[in-house]
Parts: sequence; structure tokens; C-alpha cells
Amino acid sequence: MDGSMFIGTWWSLVPPLLAIILAFVTKEVYSSLFIGVAVGALLYTGFHPWDSFVAFFDIMKSSMNLNILIFDVLLGMIIVLMSKSGGSAAYGNWAGRKIKTKKSALLATTGLGILIFVDDYFNCLTVGSVMRPVTDRYKVSRAKLAYIIDATAAPVCIIAPISSWAAAVNSYVPEDAGITGFQLFLRTIPYNLYALLTIAMVLYIIISGFDFGLMKKHEANAAKGDLFTTGAEEFEQIKEETTSSKGRVIDLVLPVAVLIASAISAMIYTGFQGGASDIVSAFAGCDAETSLIFATLITVLFMLVLYLPRKVITFKGFMESFVDGFKLMIPAVAILIFAWSLKGMGDALGISEFVGGVVGENASASIAVPAIMFMIAIFLAFSTGTSWGTFAILVPIVVGMFSSSNNLEMMIIAVSAVLAGAVCGDHVSPISDTTVMSSAGAQSNHINHVSTQMQYAVVVAVVCIIGYIIAGFVQVWWITLGLSLAILLIVLTFMKKYTERNDTVKLDD
Repeated sequence: MDGSMFIGTWWSLVPPLLAIILAFVTKEVYSSLFIGVAVGALLYTGFHPWDSFVAFFDIMKSSMNLNILIFDVLLGMIIVLMSKSGGSAAYGNWAGRKIKTKKSALLATTGLGILIFVDDYFNCLTVGSVMRPVTDRYKVSRAKLAYIIDATAAPVCIIAPISSWAAAVNSYVPEDAGITGFQLFLRTIPYNLYALLTIAMVLYIIISGFDFGLMKKHEANAAKGDLFTTGAEEFEQIKEETTSSKGRVIDLVLPVAVLIASAISAMIYTGFQGGASDIVSAFAGCDAETSLIFATLITVLFMLVLYLPRKVITFKGFMESFVDGFKLMIPAVAILIFAWSLKGMGDALGISEFVGGVVGENASASIAVPAIMFMIAIFLAFSTGTSWGTFAILVPIVVGMFSSSNNLEMMIIAVSAVLAGAVCGDHVSPISDTTVMSSAGAQSNHINHVSTQMQYAVVVAVVCIIGYIIAGFVQVWWITLGLSLAILLIVLTFMKKYTERNDTVKLDD
């Protein structure tokens, strides 16, 4: 099998691209991912049927991340318990009294997304479960909620020094880079245009009330009472749950507080266990996945103590919530398993070696490097559905490109472009795990989320390309960021006025 002529060639890009194209054409993600993995297995084995069958399941088994699956199921249980206890309903009623407008609901969702910066998986599912009752009350479409969640997950984590993402980037920087991984990460933050401009765009859209493209259609349907547009049947089971009349706001707020506190504490603890000497290095070296599982277990036990003595929920109902939580997460888990398998198939076909070879042969230390690396990172992350995998492939290449020069600032800009492009590609990829979990957290149809978010992400990506060309010339972060932000605001304002003018013309007709 290892001798297949397709390994390490452009054929390695075929399985992920095929899966992505099929997902958009058929609007059905499961079969699209399955076909992508199956084609990958055929290419990997040189089209030997039995070897392909064996490789399919071997790679699927080896690619699965059991820790994340356990975390998803436990978090699903927590979400169901919050609903059964009446905590979600009580919080929705309370927030309905405190949050008076749709704009306030969206700003509160954004604020919570920014506050939960330690891990994107944790962010996606927690923000969705907490804020969904509030955004539903103000008729925010599930696609819009999924966008807000996704836009405040990875883009926030990639500019947060204390996060699992900072740890990942730190680990991918070679020791002979002339700068430590953590120092490099800190220097990339003001140049991480996609992350910063995405957050700016979210705030602009919320404050101005501007939507465009497919999202505008979803928001128009939500205003009429249809929050889903399509795919509502996936999430009907959660609506059928019996809700306790004894639920209070603390039944949602306290578990969330315990979840956050225990996750952060566990991350710090595992970091110190790994030899860290301070809190910052503890976060950089933490075991994020084990910490998240620990935090969800602690939260489930806390909910047992909080709910049962007050008879908010019966013990039988409490235990049944585990199965109900698993049912709730089945769509996300199924997509994750196939997405991981597709990534594993790409690894087996040598996609990283192929891309690394192409980049290594054609890259040169010119002012265009940041913009070029940004676009390459988008393509690679889009094709593989992973930001971290893109970091692992491209960051060492970029550092190596500048290792013989004295232009440290240019290396920082180029690494920033890789990080930004990886998050952008991850955002627009239907096979990305964070995109899948944003859909699950918002309980939005996955293709609806991807198709609406893609249009928003493309606007930011185009501005970022211009921004990285500027960065290559000036090599000053505040000029680059200031001009990029100004261009984005001008573009969005023009789009808003153009859309409003078109709507006026249609009404007059």
C-alpha cells in the first residue's frame, strides 16, 4: 500500500476537495465525507478493493480523537440537564427582562464568546447552550447564532496568549528560530488580520444591523418565526424534553461558572505537572483535552448535587440525560469522525509533503510572501479542515525561509499570515471540527452555517490579502492594522448602502 503512485502528489488533495464540493452540491455532509474518505482509501492503496476496505477502517480508527468525543457527549449531557432542570428556560426569562433588544442579545453572545478564550471547542458548545434561549427569544436565526459563536471561537483563541492555541503554535516553532515560540506568538497578535478584522466585522454587523447574502435570507425567515430555514428536524428532540417548573437562573449560571473555573484550573494544573514554572507557561504546556473532560465531569457531579436535593430533577431523569446528551451530539460526532478520517487519509496520502514541497520550491523572501502564505494557508486549512495541521506544516517552513536573513519582522508577519490564513480556511471549510461544533452549539443545520459564514469570511479574507501586501511594504503593525481596519469598514459601509439602495428599488417596483 505504501508504494501507491498517488502518495505525495497533487492527488492527495482530491479526497478533501471532492468531499467539500459534494457537500455544497448535495447539501448533505455525511455521504459527502464518506465518499471523500472512500476515494482517499482507493488512492492510498492503488485501487486495490480489499486493501482499500481495510485502510478505510484502519485510518478511521487511528484518526479519531476519543477525548474530544467524550467531551462532546458530556457537554451534551450538561446541555440537556440545563434544559430539563428548567435552568435554560429560567435564564431565558431572566435575560429577556435584562436584555431588551436583539442587538443586546447578539452583543451579549459576542461578549461571552470573547470571555471564553481558553479553548475553541469549549467556547463553541458552551456559548451556544447558554445564549440560545436568549437569541431565540429575539428571533435570531440559528445560522446567525452559529456565525457569532464561530467568529468568537478560533479568532479569539488565536490572539489569546493564554489558550490551547497559543500552546499549539508555540510547539510548532523550531528551536533554532532565533526567537522563542511564545515570544513569536505574542509578536504575531497585532498582525493577525483575519482574527482581528473578523471580530471587528461581527461588531459592525451587530451594531449596524447589516446582513447580506444568504444570512439576510435566514434573518428574514427568523423574523417571521422560522429560526432554522432548513434542518429543524435535526434538533426537534431537544424541544420535546420535559422542563422542570422549579428551575432557577442559578441552575444554568452556576454549572457554567463551575465548568469554566474547573477547565482553567485543570489546564493550569496539567501545565505545572508538565514542568511549567509560571501560569503563562502552564497554559502553554497544558493538556487541554484531558482538562476539558475533567471539567465536564466535575460539572456533571456538581449538577447532581445542585439539582437532586431540591428535586429539580429525579435521579432517573438525571441518568437518562446522558443518553439524551449523546443523542443531541450524534450529528456533530458523526461529522467529526468522518472529518478526522478525511484528515487522516490526507496524511496517509502525503498532503503535507506535497504542499510543503510546493511552498518550499516557490517561496522567496519578498514583500509578497505574507499575502502568498495567507492564501496558501487558507487553501490548506480549507482542504484539510484543520487549523492546527496547517500551523504544523507551514510555520516551520516560514521560519526556515527567514532563518538565514536578519529580517525578524518579516518572519513575524509571514507567520502571522499563516496563522490568520489557517483560521480563515478552517472557518470556510465544512469539514472543520470547530465549524461542526459551532453548528452543534447553535443547533443549526451544518450546511446552513457553512454557506452563510463563508460569504462573510470571504469579505474579511479579501481585505486581509490587501492588508498583508501593505504589511510587506511598511512592516509596521499599527499602520498595517489601521489601514486594514479602515478598508474593511469602508467596504462594509459601501455594501450596506448598496444593499439598502437595492432593497429600496425593489420595494418601489
